[in-house]
Amino acid sequence: MKDVLIDGYKFISIPFEKAEMIFSTAENNLDFDRKKEIGIKNIQNIKKWFGVKEVGFLNQIHSDKIIDYDGKRHEADAFITNKRNAAVGVFTADCVSVLLYDKVSQVIAAVHSGWRGTLSCVVYKTIEKMEREYSCKGEDITAVIGPHIHECCYEVSEELIEKFTNTPIYKNVNIHKGRHLNMQNCIVHQLELKKVKDIRNLNICTFCSKDYKTHSYRKNQDGRMFSFIFLK
Repeated sequence: MKDVLIDGYKFISIPFEKAEMIFSTAENNLDFDRKKEIGIKNIQNIKKWFGVKEVGFLNQIHSDKIIDYDGKRHEADAFITNKRNAAVGVFTADCVSVLLYDKVSQVIAAVHSGWRGTLSCVVYKTIEKMEREYSCKGEDITAVIGPHIHECCYEVSEELIEKFTNTPIYKNVNIHKGRHLNMQNCIVHQLELKKVKDIRNLNICTFCSKDYKTHSYRKNQDGRMFSFIFLK
């Protein structure tokens, strides 16, 4: 993991021999909000910043819908591809981004997991699809959990906590303290069930982190970060 400065903007990079994961920050007001002109411009800038031919993103709908990347726009919350020089990513501003890389099969995925996606186990289902359609294996996958709102700052309703604790996959798993939900623990549990051993997290809370400036919808209702991965 290393910080990368490009045109005055700070990104967090996790490089591999044949792939790279990138997590944007909000330093110097870096914003990937597609509703803004600057957001669209920054998405296009990824091509020159990171030397990729195309950038894929979704119309995110807080679902467990997973698609194979085909260069078109879809309503879904996860991408899978084995195409090279194509960056696939997800937008977040408190929700969890999860990037997946199978170093043996050379397959990548980007997942957006808000509380709805976490409840419906979109990360688990993404790996299922990678196994089924790309012959991936959980033990060959590296998973990195990006910046998101952590348990320290994520207070939700008692009803939502009950939804999680009543979901069979989360039975007897430490996923909350009172009304504070720990989405990271939920996702780690999904990954472990799929036999993913290399699980990393950036440990950046979008609401209270002092190490990096990040966008937080709960804090200021403005701005988006973009987490993406590409095969070199």
